[in-house]
Amino acid sequence: MDISIVIPLLNESESLGELHAWIERVMNEEGFSWEAIFIDDGSKDNSWSIIEALAAKDSHVKAVRFRSNYGKSAALYCGFERAVGDVVITMDADLQDSPDEIPALYRMITEEGYDMVSGWKRTRHDPKAKTLPSKFFNATCRRVSGIKLHDFNCGLKAYRNKVVKSIEVYGEMHRYIPILAKKAGFGRIGEKEVTHYARKFGHSKYGWERMLKGYLDLITVMFVSRYGRSPMYFFGGAGTLMFLLGFVAIVWIVVEKFALGLPLTNQPLFYMSLVAIVLGVMLFLAGFLGELINRNAPERNHYFIDEELK
Repeated sequence: MDISIVIPLLNESESLGELHAWIERVMNEEGFSWEAIFIDDGSKDNSWSIIEALAAKDSHVKAVRFRSNYGKSAALYCGFERAVGDVVITMDADLQDSPDEIPALYRMITEEGYDMVSGWKRTRHDPKAKTLPSKFFNATCRRVSGIKLHDFNCGLKAYRNKVVKSIEVYGEMHRYIPILAKKAGFGRIGEKEVTHYARKFGHSKYGWERMLKGYLDLITVMFVSRYGRSPMYFFGGAGTLMFLLGFVAIVWIVVEKFALGLPLTNQPLFYMSLVAIVLGVMLFLAGFLGELINRNAPERNHYFIDEELK
């Protein structure tokens, strides 16, 4: 199969019929073999009824319905598990992403050799309250990850099938799929400017709280990417540094005590040094415990094999 299209959705009943017709037209014009996998993330409207009707008349339509709202990451992960196409396309169900972009994204993967291509909504039809924080967020991601993408959170993306089978998307990590892909060894990450349409039905499902979650998840994904297999390198290193600083300060204070007769407990540096030593020991122990946990993890020797000859 050429293409699997994974479409997470929440309360998008008004747009589903039009979206399906749009996708079907593009796929038929290009002659692709394809499937559309709708993931209903606990919708409270009649989205599922519409998807059932679409699946009844079109064998290309597959669908999964969650009992509750688990979030976009869970929906994408579920879709990735079921995708069988050589190229996997993700897009939102609100008609702001254009299916007309799919053929070009497909060719960038199959002909230009990219592992992943992310859409870039240069011109966005969203309110300033959404676009300005997004620009700051994307700039931060570029800075800390080294991946030169303008729009990490664009829903319209294309992947080689083996990319989506090699990453685990959870929590709110869908924003950082490029980082997860790079961590899994897929370094050819491209970008394509895509058309962004104004929302035709309903309203955005995201609020300001996603910014806080986004930055916390960014810290998590960067830490796990760098130190997930060797937590002692971070905790042990930081703990050793703090312990040495505290120990040197204590020695200095003791020397002053005997050489100059200065009191120990009247100096704030004395208490700061004790705190540094205690924290250093705790951080070192945290790294040690992390290594013990990592040693017993079933995926401790899980590596990504690209090809094998026998």
